[in-house]
Amino acid sequence: MSYKITEEGNISTVFLNGEIDMDVTEKAKEVILPIVESGKEVHLNLKDVSYMDSSGISVLIESHQKALENNTKVVVKEVSKSVLKVIMMAKLEQILNLE
Repeated sequence: MSYKITEEGNISTVFLNGEIDMDVTEKAKEVILPIVESGKEVHLNLKDVSYMDSSGISVLIESHQKALENNTKVVVKEVSKSVLKVIMMAKLEQILNLE
């Protein structure tokens, strides 16, 4: 997994790339959660994520819950087809902010 972060006003966009599985979930959390805790709105761009397992999904859920606690939000954008399948199978499209 690699990532790039861009800032625009109160919105931080995190572009994730590659596979998000249990080998990299801690790294993903280290990237995403501090931004959420700072009170910024976080956009997670997943267009270049080729694979995500349940541990990657847990990062999305944890980020979403942390955002609610901090009165901000996490928006999941441009989800790749393979990741969207996993999100739909877990019925998370009703919980996560998907764009």
